[in-house]
Amino acid sequence: MLRNALTALAFCVAGPALATGLQIEVAGEANGTVTIDLFEDIAPNHVAQIADLARAGAYDGVVFHRVIEGFMAQTGDVEFGKLEGGEMNRVGSGGSDKPDLKAEFSDIPYERGIVGMARSQNPDSANSQFFIMFAPEPALNGQYTVVGKVTEGMDVVDAIKRGKGRNGAVIGQPDVMTSVKVID
Repeated sequence: MLRNALTALAFCVAGPALATGLQIEVAGEANGTVTIDLFEDIAPNHVAQIADLARAGAYDGVVFHRVIEGFMAQTGDVEFGKLEGGEMNRVGSGGSDKPDLKAEFSDIPYERGIVGMARSQNPDSANSQFFIMFAPEPALNGQYTVVGKVTEGMDVVDAIKRGKGRNGAVIGQPDVMTSVKVID
């Protein structure tokens, strides 16, 4: 019994480093750094996928394609959302080469600064896209996986170029995540 416990402890200590956060450099109408605390204890599979994509540089150069005043800013389409070489007419419909994730719902409310995973109508379809809340939206509670919270740089988030119309599509030059780094 003790041997099993020590083996498990040794694995945890020697295992891969968990991501504790993201540091996102934003350029465009908004310029600056956004720091996000990731909730690996709440949504471990989603956080692992985001961290893997960030470590691989997949988020670097990805635009904020859907930004709705008073609601949220969405980004993370690593398939179509690259500012250079992306397909802006398809941005928002892509994901990554990783599989979609099973929902990891929690009781954390969608308030200002909360980061959630974007998905289609299927609750188990989140992949790489995520959004940052400008304001509370109780209708999202328990419906979308919460993956983190902005701890620094909400002023940068607040300055992200807004989209137009009901779906918040950004017209013209969108703001971009120039660099997304994992904080271990």
